[in-house]
Amino acid sequence: MNDQNSFRAEPAQILLVEDNPGDVRLTREAFKAGRIENDLHVVSNGTEALAFLSQQGEYADVPRPDLVLLDLNLPGKDGQDVLEELKADPSLRSIPVIVLTSSRAEEDVVTSYDLHANAYLTKPVDPDEFIETVRAFEKFWFSVVRLPPEADNV
Repeated sequence: MNDQNSFRAEPAQILLVEDNPGDVRLTREAFKAGRIENDLHVVSNGTEALAFLSQQGEYADVPRPDLVLLDLNLPGKDGQDVLEELKADPSLRSIPVIVLTSSRAEEDVVTSYDLHANAYLTKPVDPDEFIETVRAFEKFWFSVVRLPPEADNV
């Protein structure tokens, strides 16, 4: 029996939807220092995120993400709009979405879970704590959790 699918032979494909260049830099740094091989793709607004996920326009040849890290506070189409559209699309809804935001508002937490976010993480203000949070997230989602395979006929 071929056990090829029981381990990750290719880098994890992560889509970071974040408009703050400082947070993008810290996230890159955290993933670079982590032990999980990954390709981090970055878009800075909700419209780009949905185009990336749907592989439209300039994103026609991008890989399907294994996971989405989503900020809520985005210019134009905000993170909750992206989450709602992504989870409403049968071909995309199985992609885990982790809300990674500075918002500590209980309303944002509740709404994110109502829209089927898989987790809600509040960004620490301290850069070292931010990096530690991303590393802990990476270890959990790529070492402990079993992610869904990409559907062949979507």
